[in-house]
Amino acid sequence: MSARRGELYRFELKFKEPAMTSRGTYHTHTVWYPVLHWDGKLAIGECAPLPDLSVDFLLQGLTEDSRLRGYEALLRAHMQQLCVALRQGRNPDVDSLRPYSAIRFSFECLMQSYTRQQQESVAGSSDAGAALLFPSAFTQGSLDLPINGLIWMGSFEVMAQRIAEKLAEGYRCIKLKIGAIDFAHELQLLEQLRSRFSPEQLELRVDANGAFSADDVEDKLKALSAFQLHSIEQPVKDEQYKLMAKLCAESPIAIGLDEELIGVIGRQQKIKLLDTIKPQYLILKPSLHGGLGGCAEWIELAKERGIGYWVTSALESNIGLNAITQWCALQNVTMPQGLGTGLLYTNNVLSPLSIQHAKLHCDLSAVGNYDDYVRKFLASEATLVDSWDL
Repeated sequence: MSARRGELYRFELKFKEPAMTSRGTYHTHTVWYPVLHWDGKLAIGECAPLPDLSVDFLLQGLTEDSRLRGYEALLRAHMQQLCVALRQGRNPDVDSLRPYSAIRFSFECLMQSYTRQQQESVAGSSDAGAALLFPSAFTQGSLDLPINGLIWMGSFEVMAQRIAEKLAEGYRCIKLKIGAIDFAHELQLLEQLRSRFSPEQLELRVDANGAFSADDVEDKLKALSAFQLHSIEQPVKDEQYKLMAKLCAESPIAIGLDEELIGVIGRQQKIKLLDTIKPQYLILKPSLHGGLGGCAEWIELAKERGIGYWVTSALESNIGLNAITQWCALQNVTMPQGLGTGLLYTNNVLSPLSIQHAKLHCDLSAVGNYDDYVRKFLASEATLVDSWDL
């Protein structure tokens, strides 16, 4: 096999506990790692579509098994094209992958790592390997990123215990998934929190994942407003522009859009959505919202309209989370981000990221020789799908 090659691996992440949302429950999450090897170096990305949300994944078949097979074939075809372009000395056309958010994100990260290392080799500067994508004060370890504590849905008792654990860990911004258990119990949880902590002491966010109906959403927003919440994500299902615009104009709670942004690809589409709905916030996930390039465009348009935003993961492994966090650090964010998902899995990849005092800290030396570790991890834990010469 050539020393210069591209590879594609498949890996099944396993949740420590079932991850419940109003749409359903995750037990595992299949992801793919596109990898480049050259001159003893390594570049890696992560493609992590969500089976019930990623539009390009849902189009690949009628069942989840058929979609997994179809999506893998699609990813293989695009990875082959990328390797052909590199072999011919051309820059791969990553921007053409706009309709395939998770694939675009994985290739953006892959090529960012590859290009950065190529440039450092030419300049003769030190190379931090595949762990470093976007150099900044964050990757130097001198700036940490604030994050929220995420509380997954569960029974009242389980959610209460998880909240207590996050508070003990020092989180002062808590995000609760709501909409799957009894609404009265969810209100009771929020009441308990607010009775102990003022809005200045604890920021509360909730995410309904579209669980409310047009008939009950206004009453539920009014009930939730008693607890001085920072915001609510996606109170009703997407593609209800008229209803969502009304809610954003009249809701006693600031509204953020998440699922609403999925599949909105073109710049003019984005402008129409924002100018019609006029949300208070956007919640951006590169694997769902057009990759890093698509999210950068959302941020540009949001800033022009005075709309706030924060960045969150779409349940990637630590490979993708590391890339998203490093990119996020370049956006000069100040509010807590939704990037504390690295501890969700039993079999996650080791990471240069750690959580310290409710902030993400980066130490590129934490894993030792990161590239060697990744090579061994892929060889022993992941499944090689295909490979190509470069």
